Amino acid sequence: MFGSAPAFWHQKAGWKALALAPFAALYGKVALERLNRVSPRPPVPVVCVGNYTLGGSGKTPVAIALAQIARAEGFKPGFLSRGHGGSNRTVRLIDADVETAASAGDEPLLLAEYAPVAAGADRLAAAALLVQAGCDFAIMDDGFQSRRLEPSFSLLVIDARYGLGNGKVFPAGPLRAPLSGQLLKTDALAVVGEGQGADGVIRLAARAAKPVIPVVLKPQGARRWKGVQAYAFSGIGHPEKFFRTVEGIGAKLVGRRPFPDHHPFTEADALTILAEARALDAQIVTTEKDAIRLAGAEGARGRLAAQLQILPVRAETTLDQAFERIIREAASRHAASR
Repeated sequence: MFGSAPAFWHQKAGWKALALAPFAALYGKVALERLNRVSPRPPVPVVCVGNYTLGGSGKTPVAIALAQIARAEGFKPGFLSRGHGGSNRTVRLIDADVETAASAGDEPLLLAEYAPVAAGADRLAAAALLVQAGCDFAIMDDGFQSRRLEPSFSLLVIDARYGLGNGKVFPAGPLRAPLSGQLLKTDALAVVGEGQGADGVIRLAARAAKPVIPVVLKPQGARRWKGVQAYAFSGIGHPEKFFRTVEGIGAKLVGRRPFPDHHPFTEADALTILAEARALDAQIVTTEKDAIRLAGAEGARGRLAAQLQILPVRAETTLDQAFERIIREAASRHAASR
């Protein structure tokens, strides 16, 4: 699902959520049946990086961090992605030299900068392509609820500030399935950032003996932004998170423009951003994922791509060896299942 989440999803459940409760019950029933179905086992260990809700939670940086740890542990990792937002629905290895965000989706192209990516709804077929490409370990970005294959380990990512919103199932709220059913299939919980929005689910995870891993998204190259006048734009799950990051590294955020998640930037968008930043005498800054959607563009979009600066973030945890243990546990479970 793309676009901005309804405001009532992040408010105390009111009449809108109540009116949608019958639809939510039906959606939740189908989602639970899918979540609990017997799934085929992939040819390599798979760590699923998922989330309980629709919208951004920080999955992509966590997936990249896990792939880097897997490589350090001696594996040859690759990514599995459904390719959300891309027009090409075939199961294939992503060729970053040929594909664009329009055909592949922004997340697969970003992931392809770090390891091979196999995209497509048929995750099992995609896993086979990774094996053919020489990979012996897979990080699956999303796919927790669809159960197209049985992951070796499921790490669920949740934003500390936004948590589960109103705690209701879609369309009454942001949950992809009833929380109780999702928690049963969870192996560990990664809590990204700071805030109290996830306190409830953290307590539930602790009672269910699910490890809780604190994660921070650390900006890279932050020092050079101190005191710089910045104009930030972003079309991710929660653009305001990026804006807070820009302010947090000491930049003077004099302008900002949020867009819906996975927004395909238009010529009009680019002209607006360029004009506003020029009027404010500000440096344009955005995320890696947003910049991917402007790669190779022409016209105003090309000028925007040439002028902007990217502020990448890296997922880190203060819990010693937490990511390493996930990689090792996934490999051990896969070996035991063969």
